[in-house]
Amino acid sequence: MLLVSCSHTPPYRYEYVAGKTAMLNAGIAILPPKAPASVLQALEAGNRIVGKPYIYGGGHGLFEEKGYDCSGTASYVLHHAGFLKTSAASDEFRNFGKPGKGEWITVYAKRGHVFTVVAGLRLDTGYFSDRHDGPGWSTASRPTDGFVMRHPDGY
Repeated sequence: MLLVSCSHTPPYRYEYVAGKTAMLNAGIAILPPKAPASVLQALEAGNRIVGKPYIYGGGHGLFEEKGYDCSGTASYVLHHAGFLKTSAASDEFRNFGKPGKGEWITVYAKRGHVFTVVAGLRLDTGYFSDRHDGPGWSTASRPTDGFVMRHPDGY
C-alpha cells in the first residue's frame, strides 16, 4: 500500500473564486453556480448534517445517524456525492481516490482525523473547540501537519 508523503501538505486556507467557491450563510454552504452535480450533492449532504452532535463511531454502519464523527462526516458527504459505497475510517481515507488536491473536492486525512473541503469550504468536526463538536462548515484556516491530500478522480 503506497501512501503519499505528508511532509509538504499546505495548510487549508479559504480562497473565494467567483462562481466556483461555496460561501457560508449562517453555517450553511451556499452552492456555487458552476459546480458539477456531484459537488452540489456533496454540499447539500454536508448541509443536512451540519449541527448534528459529535458521536464517536457516528456514520459508520448507517449513513443516516443522530450524530457523526470525523470519518462518518467525510463518508456521508462522499457517499451522497457518489464517490463512496460504504463508510470508511480516517486511516482508510489516506488512500482514498487520487493523490493531491482536487479541483472541487479534497480529503485531508491522517491517523485519527479526516476532514473534507468541498468547493473551497472545509467540513470538519471539533477542531476549534475543547469539546467534540459535530460537523460544521468553516472558512477558517487550519494547519495540516501530518495530513495527506486525496481527491475523487476528476474532482
